[in-house]
Amino acid sequence: MRRLAVSIPVLLTIGLFAFFMVMTLRGEKEPTQSRLISHRTPAFSLASLSSDTPVSLDDYKSGPVIVNFFASWCTPCRAEHPVLMDLQARGVNIIGINYKDQPELAQAFIDELGNPFIAIGQDSNGRTGIDFGITGVPETFVISRKGEVLTGWAGPLDRRILNNKILPALQADEIANTFSPAD
Repeated sequence: MRRLAVSIPVLLTIGLFAFFMVMTLRGEKEPTQSRLISHRTPAFSLASLSSDTPVSLDDYKSGPVIVNFFASWCTPCRAEHPVLMDLQARGVNIIGINYKDQPELAQAFIDELGNPFIAIGQDSNGRTGIDFGITGVPETFVISRKGEVLTGWAGPLDRRILNNKILPALQADEIANTFSPAD
């Protein structure tokens, strides 16, 4: 009987370990889809990090645009930054929204890592983040030229996400607008 009492905790521990290993090896699970997909993007007008001109999505409707929420205090934002720089080098327009951060720290972050953004708005109180329904930073949205959210990603971008989610959404918007009548 004593032998059985000792083996139950050991068996439970081994079972839990096996369960968590299987769950880990299944790969990264897709985050919850944004409630905004296929809906109009929330309007915003934010103070700019580097100029006197407010940042508004309405000023960038000539093609699809990416909206990226980031912060200088966010370690995953630092990890995804090379992917954003790559997108910028490909000619993709990216609007940065600096989320609940101090402007001088955000500017130091950009000065250190490079600036992939065509504009950076300051969401000091987090209101724009709430309107977008973000769950944290980084979070990224692909916006069509018609102002609809095509897709979104909660968490840092990497090459796999870029190739499987972000670039196809950008390309789909470009193709769709090649054949649609002018607004």
